[in-house]
Amino acid sequence: MQENERLKIMVEGAIFAGLAMALEYVPHDLGVSSVQFAYGLIPLGIYSLRRGPVPGMMAGLVWGLLDMWLRGSGSLFNPLQIILDYPLPFALAGLIGIFHKQVGQALRQENWSQAIAWISAGFLIGDFAKYTAHYFSGVFFWGQYAPKGQSPWLYSLVINGGSFVANAILGVIVFVLIVRLLPNLLTRHL
Repeated sequence: MQENERLKIMVEGAIFAGLAMALEYVPHDLGVSSVQFAYGLIPLGIYSLRRGPVPGMMAGLVWGLLDMWLRGSGSLFNPLQIILDYPLPFALAGLIGIFHKQVGQALRQENWSQAIAWISAGFLIGDFAKYTAHYFSGVFFWGQYAPKGQSPWLYSLVINGGSFVANAILGVIVFVLIVRLLPNLLTRHL
C-alpha cells in the first residue's frame, strides 16, 4: 500500500472517529434507565464499510478513547472497567465492516437487497460485539445499581440488551436509507 493511500485512510478514520464523538453530545437516552442510542455507530459503520474491519476497529478505538477522555472522567474506576467500557467496545464496533468486500461487490452490481443484507449482518455483529463488552462491564462494575433483589447479570442484560436492540433497529434503518439514497457513500471513491 502506498504511503499516500495509508495517510488517506488514517485521516479519513480520524474524521469519522471525530464525527462519531461529536454525535455523543446529541441527546440519546430513550427514557428507559441507561438505554441509549449510540449515534456514532453510523459514521463508524460508514467508515468500516468503506475501509474494512481493521481500519474500522482503529477508528472505533480512537472514538472510545475520545469518549473516555471527554465524557468518562466521572466513571473511571479501575483498568479492567475502563477497558470494558471504552476502548474495547468502541473498537469492536468496527467489526461492522467485516463484510465490506461483499457490500462493495453488491453495490457495484446494484444489488441493493444483497448489499442491505450484508450491511445488516455486519452492523448486527459490530453492535453485538460492542454491547457484549458493555454487558460484562455492567455485570462486574455497574451491577451494584441493579434494583434490590435483581441479579447484576439480568440488570446488565436488560440495560445493554436494550441498547443493542435500539441501536440495531436504528442502524439497519439508516443504512437501508443510505443504500437507497447515497450508495456511493459506502464505497472508497466518492
